[in-house]
Order: sequence, then C-alpha cells, then structure tokens
Amino acid sequence: MPMTRRIMVLDALRAIALIGMVIFHFVFDLELFELVPQGTAGSWGWSNFAKLVAGSFICLAGVSLVVAHGEAVRWTAFAKRFVKLVLAALAVSVATYAMMPGQFVYFGILHAIATFSLIGLAFLRLPLWVLGIGLLGVLTAPGLFRSDLFNAPALWWLGLSTQPAPSMDFEPFFPWFAAFLLGMILARWIKARGGFTRAKRYTPDDHAALWRAMLWAGRNTLVLYLVHQPILFTLIWAATFLI
Repeated sequence: MPMTRRIMVLDALRAIALIGMVIFHFVFDLELFELVPQGTAGSWGWSNFAKLVAGSFICLAGVSLVVAHGEAVRWTAFAKRFVKLVLAALAVSVATYAMMPGQFVYFGILHAIATFSLIGLAFLRLPLWVLGIGLLGVLTAPGLFRSDLFNAPALWWLGLSTQPAPSMDFEPFFPWFAAFLLGMILARWIKARGGFTRAKRYTPDDHAALWRAMLWAGRNTLVLYLVHQPILFTLIWAATFLI
C-alpha cells in the first residue's frame, strides 16, 4: 500500500529540529565525559539553543495536530500516536532514572508533546483570538501564579512550583504550551489561506539521496529521538576509551 504523500516542508523542519537536538546532546555528552569545560551545555548560548530546539519541536507538534485533525479528529490515528508518545516518554523516564536518578526526565519534551496534543484537541474548533489569548495567558502565568501551593510532585508538570525537582529535560505546561498554541495558530492561519493545499508533497522515492535521507529523518523523529542519545553516548565513550 503506497504511503500517503506528505508535506515536504513539515518533514524538513522536523529534520532540522532533530539535527539541532543531536548537536546539543553531543555537547552535553562531551561535558559529561569532561571533554569540554563544565557548564558548557548550561551556558547562555547553549541553553537558549536547547530552548529553541525544544520550542521548535513543540510548535511543529501543534502544526501537525491541525494538519492531521483540523477537519475532523481521526480518533484511531490520534490514539495510536498518543500511545506511542506515552510509551516513549515512559521509556525515557525509566532510562534516565536508571542512569541519573537525581536529574531524571519526569516531564520532558515527549511527555509535553503527548500532554499538549491531548489538551490541544479542545482548541481545534475555537476562534483564533481565543487561542491567542490562551497563548498570552500561558506565557504570563508562571510570573503571576508561581506558588508553594504547586510544590507537590504531582503538580510539577504545570511549571508553577517554586521548587521543582531538577531534571535533564523539563518542558512544563506553563509556559511551553504557548509554543504548541503558536503552532496551532500558524497552521490554522496557513490552512485558511490554502497554504497546505498548495504545499509541495512527496513520496519517499522523490529527490536525491541526501534530501531523501533528511526527509526520512523528518518522518521518523520519534524513533531517532529515542536512539540518538544512546548512540552518541556510546560513540563518545568508545572514543574516550580508545584515546
């Protein structure tokens, strides 16, 4: 059965975001093995680069929700993707807890995308101005409502706690859902102007090998997200051992 033709620009943007994540995690691992100065990954430039990459993934997830379910929610397809995200997020939590229990990932980017996708269904039919107000509200809430009342571990994911547990990857609802809403707003605006209808689509055999490889990465970001860090870690460990 042939693959449905996909929107090229979305897969290309996902691939670019994935490349950015690999670059950051490479620097993170170099610091872990003391091959670059301590604090490099947490410096102003690299920490903001990481936020840009995470924001890109979350924004694209918002775009994808509108593209896939803007006309009507395809519940079977949504449920399959949601379950995959939840299982992948759980795998990340378990793996990071085994390696670094003091900084394990309890609400990282996969947890965020799964949660935001579920909540985002409620915003699919709302007017754009409501989404805009929601975006501003999500952005400003941490500064207005941060309180000790949210310090219970079960509420850390909201991002309003004054003492959240440290984590290697943390994208709480406030303010990161704003990036998801931005993606939904952009997708709805583009869709209303026929942008996705006119967007160039492709099948896997189109284009040159390098471009095909990039688009393949854009189609398989979840799998590559899960495997890239173990591969990087192993390669750097092996290089360090050989040196």
